[in-house]
Amino acid sequence: VQLQASGGGLVQAGGSLRLSCAASGRTFSTYALGWFRQAPGREREFVAAVNWNGGSTNYADSVKGRFTISRDNAKNTVYLQMNSLKPEDTAVYYCAARDSGYRITSSYREHYDFWGQGTLVTVSS
Repeated sequence: VQLQASGGGLVQAGGSLRLSCAASGRTFSTYALGWFRQAPGREREFVAAVNWNGGSTNYADSVKGRFTISRDNAKNTVYLQMNSLKPEDTAVYYCAARDSGYRITSSYREHYDFWGQGTLVTVSS
């Protein structure tokens, strides 16, 4: 599967952004998807995940209540709505897909087989 993330940019603290990730190559509704992020000098960390039909989600504690992950299987796209952004949210954000048949969410990087190229989010104070 190929993943193409977009929507990053520069925003002031307290602002909002919506990231999108378009997928191609396999039947979109057969696998779970996630968002991860990597700040300079830090390891890539889990942000949010959604199961195959959008009915189940989970979030990192650091973004719970501020970020919302969703998917549109008709458009082969997963979204990450980010509200109340903080400077510590600054990172490159990556979308990722589990292998076909793995429909439930996971917060472990190792469970994701396909990765997009990343989109940079910068939050100024």
